[in-house]
Formats: sequence, C-alpha cells, structure tokens
Amino acid sequence: MRSMNEKSATLQLFDFMGGPDGWGRPRGREVFQELLRGIEEHPGTTVFRVSLKRVQRIDISFAAETVIELAKRYRKEKGFCLIDVDNEDQLEHWEAAAVKQSQPIFVWMDGKSRLIGLQPTKGTARALEFVIKREKATAAELASALKTPVNNASTKLKQLWEKGFLLRRQTVAASGGIEFVYFRIA
Repeated sequence: MRSMNEKSATLQLFDFMGGPDGWGRPRGREVFQELLRGIEEHPGTTVFRVSLKRVQRIDISFAAETVIELAKRYRKEKGFCLIDVDNEDQLEHWEAAAVKQSQPIFVWMDGKSRLIGLQPTKGTARALEFVIKREKATAAELASALKTPVNNASTKLKQLWEKGFLLRRQTVAASGGIEFVYFRIA
C-alpha cells in the first residue's frame, strides 16, 4: 500500500484523541493541534496514514476539524489517508466531512482504495486511476498509456495534484530538464 520511495508514517488517531469517541468542533480543534505536533515529529515524511483502530465513534464536525483539515492544510505538500476502517457508519461521517470541505481522502482497506470526499472530474478520472494502480507516474507515462499528448497528460496530473488527489516531487529527467513524478497517497 505504501507509495514507492516516499517516506511515510502511521498516526494512531486514538492516541491523539485520548479515548474512543470524538465529538464536536471544539474537541476536534484540540485533537488537530495534537496531530500537528505528531506531524512535526516526522520531518521529511510525505505521507501520513491515519489509523482508526480503536476509534469507535466520531461525528462529522470532529472529522472535519481533524484529519480532513490536516489534508486541506497540507495539500500539495503532504498526503493523508485513512486505514484500519472497519465501521461503515463511521466512514459515512468521514465522507460527509470530506465532501463538506471539498477534500479528497483515500481510505485503504485490504490493499484496495476507496475515494471519499471530492471526486475527480470526468476528464481526470482515468489519469487518477492510472496513478493509483501504478503507485507513481510521469506525464510521459500517462500520455503513452492513454494515447494522448504529453501536455494534455501533464495538465491532468497537475490538476489532480492541485486538488489534493496526488502528491508530486520534482526530479531531473533523462534529458536533463525538470520532470514531475506524481504519486498516490497510500
């Protein structure tokens, strides 16, 4: 599930909550501050997998003020996804919070992803699917796979990055120029 060559860390949400239940904006803001400190303990980490293990109940306000707000704040810099989700009712609250904040969030279960919150446009959906399956991709790779011009593929990937669906890093291309590698949040 981990993105290739990207430093990642798992945050146990329960540990930051101090208990199994998360209710309301005020408590969500407190836990948000704790999560920020947890992120600062992992310099250089690009992807944070937030485990919901032992979390029993949350409401939409709490979800919006914690992980969803983190993902929105760090969009284009760091990625956040949910793991260890075994409660469909709870997942509905996470989804409602992500939709309200227009933030895409991947939920990983048994090696498969489910996207909640903001959905890709019809024009970028195939590009997102390509990167999710491959773990990472360049515009040239996407262009070849979709049989489309490189500048078109590059635009699609950039749009996905700007909206928070993917992360990217700058590398040196074989030609000596700059190339972006886009990768999934896993």
